[in-house]
Amino acid sequence: MEPREGGESKEPFLRHVEKDVLIPKMMREKAKVLCSDKVEAFTECCKETGFLMVVKCQKENKALKACLTAYYQDPAFYEECKEEYLKDREEYRRTGIPAKQRQKNLASSM
Repeated sequence: MEPREGGESKEPFLRHVEKDVLIPKMMREKAKVLCSDKVEAFTECCKETGFLMVVKCQKENKALKACLTAYYQDPAFYEECKEEYLKDREEYRRTGIPAKQRQKNLASSM
């Protein structure tokens, strides 16, 4: 991980798009997995009720939003995702292979 220009900080430099788009996207994806029971309950409710889901699935929607928001607002979770992003970025810069491609190659080699 490269330090900021000027060398005054050991913190790696993150571009605007990384801080405000890519890391939050990673947070959303991980939060959906961590809240999978609530995602599943909301999905099932929506499938069962059809057009009335706006009214009938409020409880499930509220539980899902609470779970996801708890992760989105957790600074430790942000730092965890940031570190994972930085590791992926470093690996990409080292190998030139995107993370999704590396995962696909690992799966096909087994």
